[in-house]
Formats: sequence, C-alpha cells, structure tokens
Amino acid sequence: MVVQILDKNEKKVIARKILESLKEWFEVDESREGYISGSADQIFFAAKENEGYVGFLCLKETGRDTVELAVMGVLKEYQRGGIGRELFEIAREAARSAGYSFMQVKTVQMGKYEEYDRTNLFYISCGFKEFEVFPTLWDEDNPCQIYIMSL
Repeated sequence: MVVQILDKNEKKVIARKILESLKEWFEVDESREGYISGSADQIFFAAKENEGYVGFLCLKETGRDTVELAVMGVLKEYQRGGIGRELFEIAREAARSAGYSFMQVKTVQMGKYEEYDRTNLFYISCGFKEFEVFPTLWDEDNPCQIYIMSL
C-alpha cells in the first residue's frame, strides 16, 4: 500500500531507514544525509508492507512546469516485486494532477556501474527518455544522466 506522508520528521525517519540499507547506491554520507534532510520538504510517498515502510519516493519542483524524481529507494528484499513501479505510478499521477508538464530524474550514466545500470533500466521501463549527460556535474567517476518524460 502506498501512502503520502506529510509529517516532516516521519519523512526523514523513513528515508533514513531505507537509504542507510542501500549503501551500494547511497554510500557517500554527505550525499545520503542531503537526500534525507531534503525529503522533509518534498512530496513524499511511502510503500508499507506488514506494518513497516519498505520503500519511498520524493518529488521536488525544479521549475514551474517540471518536477524531479529527487530520490527513491526500496529495501533490497522487496526489490523487483513491483513496489518501485507502484511508487512511481502514484507519484506520476500526483505530479500530473498538480499541473506539472514534465518529470525528470538524474542518475549515473548507463555503463559505469552495474547497480546504476539496473536503475537506468527501471527509469527507461517507466517511460523516461534520455535527455542529456553531464560528465562532470557530480564528478568524473559519476557522469550524470538526466532522463525526462512528458506528463
């Protein structure tokens, strides 16, 4: 079951629990803490299974017409079971209903790391299209791939 979370502290607790369990993707402490603290002020959806939260997704406005899928994570034992897709579909409909025209997401360019290749394939399967790669936005070891979609 996916629910929208409004309480800022609850958002941070859920984000911390999930991101700290996903060190392959969120290994840099400073970056992970930025996602956690930033989640408090973003549109936040969480997936609940058996009385506990197992995944979440945050949306952040990046322009009058554009929202960014800022961060998402699903506990490993629940990955590849449709939770990420459910979170995304609900977030996409919420963004569309809120009047946004576009959604973007940033990740590491395909071909750099196996973990991120799976992430890229997930976004592509959701309907995102390649927009641009910024080779040094983050750093040379992590070229930033931006995907976009029309809502």
